[in-house]
Amino acid sequence: MKVRPFVGIAFVLAIALSCSKGENAATTDTSAIASAPPAAPSKPGEPATPAPGRKVIVIEMVSDAKGNYFSPNEVEAHQGDVLRFTVKIGVHNVHFLPDSNTVKTGLPPMSDMLQLPGQTYDVPVSFAEGKYYFQCDPHAALGMKGHLKVED
Repeated sequence: MKVRPFVGIAFVLAIALSCSKGENAATTDTSAIASAPPAAPSKPGEPATPAPGRKVIVIEMVSDAKGNYFSPNEVEAHQGDVLRFTVKIGVHNVHFLPDSNTVKTGLPPMSDMLQLPGQTYDVPVSFAEGKYYFQCDPHAALGMKGHLKVED
């Protein structure tokens, strides 16, 4: 009977030690990230910082009495900008369909479904100059489509 309290205390101490190591590691990682210069993410969807002199373009994804839509749905961007698709209300995704963007390369992958207000999907603009089509897959038939014009 006296062994069980000792085992319980040892278990709690082991968890406390592993948690404190995790906190120190997180602090170290965070400080390393904070001191690093801003850079584009390795893949679309991750939080992104625009290139110097470029901007973040917010595109809201909305479901309301007017319907399902991107606001704005016509976007002009430059290479180095970041498109930040943000859920206002509803459940949406962002998809630059390859068959609707023929002869275009470097299209971002389809996003996951975004469900929570304020949830975002960042797309660094690194595509070639031209016009691109995007849509929300579940609401495309209801008109949730947009166009992106990329300029150098």
